[in-house]
Amino acid sequence: MNSLNKGLIIVNKPKDYTSRDIVNKISKILKTKKVGHSGTLDPLAKGVLVICFGKYTKLNELLTSNEKEYIAEVKIGLKTDTLDITGNILEEKNQTVKKEDLINTLNKYKKTYNQEVPIYSAVKVNGKKLYEYAREGKEVKLPKKEVTIKEIELLSFDENKFTFKTTVSKGTYIRSLINDILNDLNVIGTMSNLTRTKQGIFDINRSYTLEEIEKGNFEILKIKDTLDIPKIKVDENTKYKIINGCKLKGDYPNQILFLDKEENELAIYEKENNIYKIKVLLYENN
Repeated sequence: MNSLNKGLIIVNKPKDYTSRDIVNKISKILKTKKVGHSGTLDPLAKGVLVICFGKYTKLNELLTSNEKEYIAEVKIGLKTDTLDITGNILEEKNQTVKKEDLINTLNKYKKTYNQEVPIYSAVKVNGKKLYEYAREGKEVKLPKKEVTIKEIELLSFDENKFTFKTTVSKGTYIRSLINDILNDLNVIGTMSNLTRTKQGIFDINRSYTLEEIEKGNFEILKIKDTLDIPKIKVDENTKYKIINGCKLKGDYPNQILFLDKEENELAIYEKENNIYKIKVLLYENN
């Protein structure tokens, strides 16, 4: 097993596990408490879950800002309170859709729009999580947020079931997207399966199952090789300033990853009022 004390592991999350369950398992395998994840997946969902450990846990904001790709399966004629197959059934109907109508509707959603956040989510309204309102049976006005559906494509079709692939911006709820599509088709339905196939550059084809990770058959990735951010090598004098958290002057991009001559990661800096301030210190004095 790689002996790095910070890194990323791309996990192929199985169904019926929470993202927190995966963090706990990786924490035991790596024998460290400093483990986190970026981009939560519901227990129903499987696929790409980016796990970070060590000093990389401070990079969640940068890792979750990426677009994501999903493959979703929809069951027509069944409506649930959670907008997915795990919820309580609210209504059942014998309904079908025409393939041509479905394709036309999917194509309409290649756009930016204000999407209603599902009530079974952790988004807070007046300091309280939406799913807490739902569990207490209390009504609440659901907030909307701007999302972008960059690509959407029908993969398979049956009269009462279909599967599609989509690439979306950060913060998009696939359950809500499906609900919007079904409302436009004037039918009820629910999400019956969901797989995240990509998060930014992280692809399911380069992810690892829990079984593989438990056996030590996995790769630990570094930020310098994966994060889409400008990288600059610095001299020893600048390195000393960086590892001591000093502010820097210079003509760099707004966000920059500094490396030493041996390409060890030092820190990520951000520009603020023409001065560069440290965002995340990555240097390890081994």
